[in-house]
Order: sequence, then structure tokens, then C-alpha cells
Amino acid sequence: MDLTVTPQDRVAIDIDDQGVAHVRLTRADKMNALDPDMFAALLNAGHLLHDAKGLRAVVLSGDGRSFCAGLDMGSMANTARHDREPLTTRTHGNANQPQQVAMQWRKLPVPVIAAVHGVCFGGGLQVACGADIRVVAPDARLAVMELKWGLVPDMAGYALWRGTVRDDVLRELTYTNREFTGEQAGEYGFATIVDANPLARAQAIAADIANRHPQAQRAAKRLFGQYLHASVDEILMAESIEQQALIGSKNQIEAVMSQMEKRKGVFVDP
Repeated sequence: MDLTVTPQDRVAIDIDDQGVAHVRLTRADKMNALDPDMFAALLNAGHLLHDAKGLRAVVLSGDGRSFCAGLDMGSMANTARHDREPLTTRTHGNANQPQQVAMQWRKLPVPVIAAVHGVCFGGGLQVACGADIRVVAPDARLAVMELKWGLVPDMAGYALWRGTVRDDVLRELTYTNREFTGEQAGEYGFATIVDANPLARAQAIAADIANRHPQAQRAAKRLFGQYLHASVDEILMAESIEQQALIGSKNQIEAVMSQMEKRKGVFVDP
């Protein structure tokens, strides 16, 4: 199944028969740099996927030589300042438009796996970090680039890096804009897995997720969305609410039976 995204074909989405969506940044001639059309296409993709029936997992990658080179500074400079909404305007719940481009992957109800190769700078790094899991090529080049241009990371980076990247390391990388490799990204916490073929590894992870109880996967993601900021009491209650809804359900019984019978599970999609 294909979902149509606009404008300017900056993003493509394909969904296989297992319910795994592959979202590709397709501006390969510009190393998938973020211009206004790319922002709009990514937001549209996130909106379409949020309501897609039978969705089990999402793989996020970039076509061509790189995942995403960050902001297309020339294109953004040509957008008149008075034509832009104030960044303090909340256009997507708790986020503005640029923040939503990265945060929407955390807000999707299913796990998202980013496959990162080539260059992943600035806004591109924040988009990748919106994924639940990041598979990064060892020779990828990454950087928190914003201060080079007299800006700060503002595409939800601070929210997304909290709990994954060591604070003092993040400060040094932010203040200096020092490039680091995919291998170092694994050490620092930006990468979940370092793999020479990140797309194949991401697709394998997504396929594994797609073969598991879909409501339990979604429940686990909802809990991950709360546990870094909720109180202990709130977390304990949230766990109990999710578990109560799962225990004894048709899909939960099928999860047990398929494991005992060593076969692929046959689940009813939410």
C-alpha cells in the first residue's frame, strides 16, 4: 500500500503486507536537507501514519548518500521572517511545526526505527532522534550543528536527548559543533545500534516487531511516553491500567499460544 504525501515529493511512504511502513526522505540531490517543502511533507507523512489502519512499525531513512544534512540554510533564508509563524505558537499540541517534525515519531502509536547513514546534522539529527530506536552506520557523520549558525537546537532535541545522551557530552557537542562518527554516536547515546547496513538492520527489527501482539506494542510505547517525567505513583498506575486491558484479550492469548507452539502469531490489528 502506498500513501501519498505532498508537496514536491520530498517524502515517500510504502507499507508492506506486515504493516511495516517505510518512510523515505527523497531529496537525495540535496542530501535530504530540510526546506519548507520537506517540513510540510514530513508533517503530512506523520499525520497519515498516525491514523493508518493495521500499522505495526515504521522505518525512517534517507535516499541517496545521507540521512539528512539538516536545514537547507539558503532555502530557509529565502523565507521571509514575517511569513513565518512565531516559534512560540503551539501548532501541534505541545509543539510548534519544526518541533513536531521530530516529535511526531515519538507521538506515533507504534515503534519507529531510524536508519542513519552518511551525514546527519542539526535538524536531521533531531529528526532521527525522534525515533524509538536509531540504527547508525559506523562511518556516519553526525553533529549538533545549530550554534555554528548562531542558533540553538530547537526541533525538540533537548526533549529527545534527555535520558539518552550524557549531559556533559551533549553540552560539549552543542557548544563546539564537533562532528562525531556513528561509532561514537553509540558511545554517546545518540545511536541505539551501530551497524554497517543500518537500513537492513532497521527493517529486520521492524519485521520482528510486526510479528508481535500489536496492542501490547502500542501500550509499551504509551508507557515509554510517560516514564521519564511521571511520578512513581503515576507510572505504577499507568502500568496497571495497560496490563489490565491486555490480560486475557484475544491477542494476548494468541501471543502465549504462538510462543508455546513455536509458530508465527496471528493477531487482530487495532
